[in-house]
Amino acid sequence: MKRLFLSFLISVLFLTCSYGKTTTRIITGDERTEQYLPLLKGQKVALFSNRTGMANKKHILDVLLEHGVNVTCIFSPEHGFRGLADAGEHVTNSVDEQTGVPILSLYGGTSPLKDPQTMERFDVLIVDIQDVGLRFYTYYVTMCHLMDACAEANKSVIILDRPNPNGHYVDGPVLDLTLRSGVGWLPIPVVHGMTLGELAQMINGEGWLEQHQKCRLTVIPCLNYTHATKVDITVPPSPNLPNRQAVWLYPSLCYFEATPVSVGRGTSKPFQIFGHPAMKGFPYTFTPKSRIGATNPPQKDQRCYGRDLSHLSEQTIRERGIDLSYLIEAYHRVNIGDTFFSNFFEKLIGNKKIRQLIENGKSAAEIRATWQHDVEAFKQQRRPYLLYPE
Repeated sequence: MKRLFLSFLISVLFLTCSYGKTTTRIITGDERTEQYLPLLKGQKVALFSNRTGMANKKHILDVLLEHGVNVTCIFSPEHGFRGLADAGEHVTNSVDEQTGVPILSLYGGTSPLKDPQTMERFDVLIVDIQDVGLRFYTYYVTMCHLMDACAEANKSVIILDRPNPNGHYVDGPVLDLTLRSGVGWLPIPVVHGMTLGELAQMINGEGWLEQHQKCRLTVIPCLNYTHATKVDITVPPSPNLPNRQAVWLYPSLCYFEATPVSVGRGTSKPFQIFGHPAMKGFPYTFTPKSRIGATNPPQKDQRCYGRDLSHLSEQTIRERGIDLSYLIEAYHRVNIGDTFFSNFFEKLIGNKKIRQLIENGKSAAEIRATWQHDVEAFKQQRRPYLLYPE
């Protein structure tokens, strides 16, 4: 009898452990058609999305059209609707070849949102796009401009929410609004830890739209998601963020975009490596080449010496958060003084003091400590707008 009871306990323990390891699939907002399709009946609909707008292996545009939704236009962000343009590349208006729906570019050139005829094309705007939760990642900036235009024209906005792959933490200085630009629009830290749906609610609630107006907003939340959930990247959110490792390292490596150091654009490991021709002494080397999404990468065709971070463990990256040690190391190894940084650096980091701290020899830990008070204050400020457990 004792042996039988012991066997029963072992079986129960096995089942319990097995259950604990089971992960429930995240249901994104765009998969919850029963929640938003009724809101679109008889409406002219505009769509803000790109190739990441996949609803269980089907693009949201196709889902809407298959359900008879009248999609009158598509708004495309940086990298274009199909997501293959270079960072910062001007994207022109066009027509989606697969569906014939007009595409209006919101990145580069004159914004179509300034044309009253554009706003007359639709009654409801659908937002379905994979963000990565960083202040310098431009999709949320485009969303802000759309919310502004919709508030002004009394149009509704429906956000089909998606998880944030960097949603497990908050880090970095809060943007100094005198540095406001296309890579920094709101008074939030570099890593804000919010989904687009949560951030949109905060934008409305904090009065961050022009003249403190509010747009008519509906968020269709994800199911089975918390901020602690590890998110898999199935469709790259942009050409040079090809995998989860790059997305996790992006908050620490993007600042190299304001320096002569290559961050791996034009290689198979963008935002997972960094290097420069003058950084000799490192055993790891790479040579950036022209390729789709990086036609003219920094240090093109030059052998760069540096570090390969693609094999860092998840735990290491998560524990370090924003790690400026890579930038500080490269600053000293390239050894060209203040000319190492372009003016773009302040826009990326969102703070006027960080460059001077690096040049004065402060460590990454000392610099990180300077923004911790702002991080804690922001976490309290954002709390009323969170849709998911932390």
